[in-house]
Amino acid sequence: MRPCHVHPQISTPISGTAFAGDPDMLQDVCVADLASKVNVNGFVCKDKVAAVDFFFDGLKNPGKTNNKQGSIVTPANVQQIPGLNTLGVSMARIDYAPGGQNPPHTHPRATEIVFVLEGQLDVGFITTVNVLVAKTIMKGEVFAFPRGLLHFQKNSGYAPAAVIAAFNSQLPGTQQAAAALFKATPPMPSDVLAKAFQIGVMDVEKIKKNL
Repeated sequence: MRPCHVHPQISTPISGTAFAGDPDMLQDVCVADLASKVNVNGFVCKDKVAAVDFFFDGLKNPGKTNNKQGSIVTPANVQQIPGLNTLGVSMARIDYAPGGQNPPHTHPRATEIVFVLEGQLDVGFITTVNVLVAKTIMKGEVFAFPRGLLHFQKNSGYAPAAVIAAFNSQLPGTQQAAAALFKATPPMPSDVLAKAFQIGVMDVEKIKKNL
């Protein structure tokens, strides 16, 4: 999986259209008031600012990976660092047990780039013309996942792995493909999923139960 094979036409550019991350800031800082009940596109600014609003130490230690997927994401976005409000950046740490994976998911509001702290990962994303762009990455290497595209990471080594991820959004959002389809509330109609995946309704119900 080491080589990276790219389809010659993996996307269709839209003339005259620009894509970016979060809107530009209009002041020096706007530390998020996470307790405010006012609904805006982002968070209301709080009155007083302190250094702690721009600080977070949650990425320095590995997370626990003893779960079904064998991975854990530790976010460092505006909900952990209120000072990121309006700055258009955030980070995360992802830890993987041997064989663990960060299952197929998307970030609707951000492009992601990962830096491998340790281990070996098979990573990839799928374009809107259903081309898989995949590669094996090692310690010290970097890989980018375009905004909104379905992507994954899997620890293909025999030791724990970890990455630091960066995003061009203060709150990139995450939508897990399997959970979105099979664990939505209210639930996606089973007959719709059965027809989409060309499986039986009972198979759909089994998947829902297992998730």
